[in-house]
Amino acid sequence: MTNTTIIEQPLPNGAQSDTNVSTNIAKLKMTIPTGRIQEKVLTVLDQVGVSFASKGRSYKPVCKDAGIEAKLLKAQNIPSLVALGRHDCGFSGYDWVVEQEADVVELLDLGFDPVSIVAAVPEELAALGRTAWSSRRLIIASEYRRLTTDYISKNGLDALFLQTFGATEALPPEDADMIVDNSSTGSTLAANRLVIVDEIMKSTTRFFCNRKALEDPVKKKALDELKMLIESALRAREKVLLEMNVDNQDFEALVASLPCMRSPTISQLYGGQGYAIKVAVPSASVKELIPRLMAMGAKDILEYKLEKIVI
Repeated sequence: MTNTTIIEQPLPNGAQSDTNVSTNIAKLKMTIPTGRIQEKVLTVLDQVGVSFASKGRSYKPVCKDAGIEAKLLKAQNIPSLVALGRHDCGFSGYDWVVEQEADVVELLDLGFDPVSIVAAVPEELAALGRTAWSSRRLIIASEYRRLTTDYISKNGLDALFLQTFGATEALPPEDADMIVDNSSTGSTLAANRLVIVDEIMKSTTRFFCNRKALEDPVKKKALDELKMLIESALRAREKVLLEMNVDNQDFEALVASLPCMRSPTISQLYGGQGYAIKVAVPSASVKELIPRLMAMGAKDILEYKLEKIVI
């Protein structure tokens, strides 16, 4: 048996020993939206290595990255809470950032769920012409108080704002003369016999942070790296990697026709019988590109999905 001698040194200023003291590491506090954009945000985070373990009905999923602490919140609540510093960063629609005049730093436009914030009136009112409906007293219903009141002021309308809490399109014509709402395709508005008369703004899902979080070197580094990784994952979604072989006589013409990001990766085949080519191309062009490459002499074509493209 080995005898081990432990020599205890006195702590300065009478401090008490604590064997359970943990290193004080600044965790990145992240907010993730519930609802329709949650799955897309979680998918891209998982793609960059930030994944979560569900805790049933809890609003605090456990992140497998020990440096991140997350909470699930409604998208409408996230911009203001991040601006207040209750969280370091979050994801929400740009419309809610503008609506709340949230003082946050936008890090990245993810492009998810593109919508337009529009003003719409019932078909009967639209048929009367803009002069007719804009000169009468209106009740305008919306979840967007600030955007709607700004729209009323900008257009000089005689209108009363009515706050709604979902299903805004159900109010006209009996309970409202106009609505201000988000629309992706316009199909819901059309189904409720509403006509768009103005587009107020466009919105997509944004990744943003609290200004003071960028003053913390540890958190800034984490945010910069997360932004870079998400950008690379989104960029990869637009590309695929094609790998092919080509004989010597077809090589020059085929390479000249490739729509690559930069220059293709080329290596000579064993025995000098041709070349192997790797190239990242737009995924949308693959359907037309592969038959054209085959016609130009490409053989043994392989297509790969990409996880990240870091430029």
